[in-house]
Amino acid sequence: EEELYKWSADRFNKYPLSGEDINENYAPQMETGRFIPFTAVDDNGDVIGHFIIRYPRDDDDSSVRFGFVIIDPTFRGKGYGKELLRLGIEYVKENLNATRIDLGVFENNEGARHCYEAVGFTEYARRECSMPIGIWNCTDMELFIKRTLETDRLILRCWEDSDAEDPDRILNI
Repeated sequence: EEELYKWSADRFNKYPLSGEDINENYAPQMETGRFIPFTAVDDNGDVIGHFIIRYPRDDDDSSVRFGFVIIDPTFRGKGYGKELLRLGIEYVKENLNATRIDLGVFENNEGARHCYEAVGFTEYARRECSMPIGIWNCTDMELFIKRTLETDRLILRCWEDSDAEDPDRILNI
C-alpha cells in the first residue's frame, strides 16, 4: 500500500488498484488534452514503466508536471528510470511549449529523488502532504527546458522581433 502512495500520492484512494481504476481516472483527464500518460516498454514489448505529463493550470502552457512515475521493481537501479525521464524531457522539448517541468517526490522515496536529481531536477520547495496513511514530507523539484543551443562562447536562439530594432547590428557584420 505504501508503494502505491509513493507512486500516486492521493490520486487513487483505493488499494489494491486495478487497471480499470486507472482507466476510469485517466479517461476524463485525457479528454482535456492537458494530460498525457505514457507507458515504457522494453525490446520485448514488456511494460517496465509509466508516467504522466499534465498541465497544472488551464491558463498556462509554460509549465508541465511529471507524475505517477514508476519503474517495475525488477528494473530499478539499472538506469531505466533516468532513461524514462530523459525521454519525457525530450518529449516536452519536441512537442510542448513548456519551458519548465516540475514534480513532487516523497521524502521516503530516496531512490526516486536520486533519479530525478541525476537527470537535472533541483529542489525548490518542501511541504507536508496529508495521505490516507499518514503525513508525508514532499519535496517539489523543477527542471528548466533550454530553448537555445549553446557553446562556451555562443548562444544560438531563434530570431526575436526585438532583433530587428537595430538592423545595423546584423547588416554591418
